[in-house]
Amino acid sequence: MTRMRAVDAAVRILEIEGVTQAFGVPGAAINPFYSALRAHGGIAHVLARHVEGASHMAEGYTRSAPGNIGVCIGTSGPAGTDMITGLYSAAADSIPILAITGQAPVARLHKEDFQAVDIASIAAPLTKMAMTVLEAAQVPGAFAQAFHLMRSGRPGPVLIDLPIDVQQTEIEFDPDTYTPLPVHRPAATPAQASKILDLLTEGERPLIVAGGGIINADASAELVELAELLGVPVVPTLMGWGTIPDDHPLAAGMVGLQTSHRYGNATFLESDVVLGIGNRWANRHTGGLDTYRHGRRFVHVDIEPTQIGRVFPPDYGVVSDAGAALRALLDEARRRAGSLPDYSAWAEQCRERKATLLRRTHFTEIPIKPQRVYEEMNRVFGPDTRYVSTIGLSQIAAAQFLHVYRPRHWINCGQAGPLGWTIPAALGAVAADPETPVVALSGDYDFQFMIEELAAGAQFGLPYVHVVVNNSYLGLIRQAQRALDMDYCVQLGFDNINATEEEDGPALPKGYGVDHIRVAEGLGCVGLRVTDPELLEPALREAWRLAREHKVPAIVEVVLERVTNIAMGAANIDAITEFEDLATSPEDAPTAIGAR
Repeated sequence: MTRMRAVDAAVRILEIEGVTQAFGVPGAAINPFYSALRAHGGIAHVLARHVEGASHMAEGYTRSAPGNIGVCIGTSGPAGTDMITGLYSAAADSIPILAITGQAPVARLHKEDFQAVDIASIAAPLTKMAMTVLEAAQVPGAFAQAFHLMRSGRPGPVLIDLPIDVQQTEIEFDPDTYTPLPVHRPAATPAQASKILDLLTEGERPLIVAGGGIINADASAELVELAELLGVPVVPTLMGWGTIPDDHPLAAGMVGLQTSHRYGNATFLESDVVLGIGNRWANRHTGGLDTYRHGRRFVHVDIEPTQIGRVFPPDYGVVSDAGAALRALLDEARRRAGSLPDYSAWAEQCRERKATLLRRTHFTEIPIKPQRVYEEMNRVFGPDTRYVSTIGLSQIAAAQFLHVYRPRHWINCGQAGPLGWTIPAALGAVAADPETPVVALSGDYDFQFMIEELAAGAQFGLPYVHVVVNNSYLGLIRQAQRALDMDYCVQLGFDNINATEEEDGPALPKGYGVDHIRVAEGLGCVGLRVTDPELLEPALREAWRLAREHKVPAIVEVVLERVTNIAMGAANIDAITEFEDLATSPEDAPTAIGAR
């Protein structure tokens, strides 16, 4: 046995559990932990500008590469409360991150000490475990349990709160014999797999709904293999986007009220049996349940027992890790090879809708229409691109028009949707996988929320391209306010007294308010502004060159027309409002799959 401080034991456990990167902000109550990080030297650290930013960096890190668990660190009091939005976002999307906070000395708890707050109680509803460690000898067990819980069952975040005296107390710990606790994930049985296939193949027009649980299980290859073996089309959810490449013949488009395709909704409404794997029937996907469920049977497979029947009762439910379920289904499908139904005619109908039920993207107007931005992004950014986005009309339009070809290449906080998430999450994604190009997408308000984190990207050499679509509006809220016949407190524009004509590019138009390019440059980044749609492609390419050359974030601000409504519905997936002339062929909508 070796005698060491509790924080030295904690850092050694992090290293053994595979942690190589952390994000955070030091402070007095967490400084002993930072001294252990410094002494051991095996974990890199990015200094965030806001502790909420650190939590979103940890999310982006976990979401971007298999096996990663992002770690965010902060001091006592407000650091922990700043992390709460990140813990909520991670919990909502089943993302494991580990939050570590400092705390007042044990003897000073409940005495209203400076920056002492019961963060464990605050974080408890949003984590799989939130624990203030009161005895130093419990530190190794607390960290072992944290990794066990984060990886077992439905993944999710954990918070460990360390009083400063606990951190510095010496304990007996043997890192050479430390072994991670075994991970538990339920697995579908052969009998369950057989029953699922019985129900699925009873249908004439079956669909597979592929959720984010498949990505968490790193089982996208198994999903594609099963779809091909059965000949059944696949509808990815927003969190499952990338489980099957968008250009795959069996990729049938997304379904929902907002982040959906015309052809995806149309195909779903024609289906008669639906198998959902690793999904939670989110309301933005289903819309009104009477419409969504009418005339079709449902099978639901999910790792979390309480998800089965939570939104509506399926005809058959199975508690299983998505990967285990897909492997069991593959075994059963192979056993039935030669006797499976032929769904080729149904799949061809889905492909016909995919080729024709399109939305127009090729607009030439100035100010620029947002649809054209996504057309040019598809043209410039290849299938290796990892997109990061959070919420708003920009994210909704991105899901309608962009193309994603690989798992973990659409990084999005699907349920929580906090503004400001995109910049830190993109930095976390770059830190997780520096070789994969990262492109972030924000509206102007999301971009302003945590713009200070661009400085962390510049300081730590985390290059990526950030496309900012600027209409100087809270666009999604403005569009929602149409139902109340108002346009209230959603305009961001004003006449900026510092606005000047740019010598090397277009100036910010009068009334658009914040000069994002000058702010980004002040934070150590590079920026380009585009006001002409014909200049989008060269600007996007130049941004990539600059980001790589200088190893900093590169911002492309696209000045949009102030008001553009994006197709979406308020209640049901059969009642989506379309605002632009509909395209009828890939030639009319160059953003269509295969028209790159």
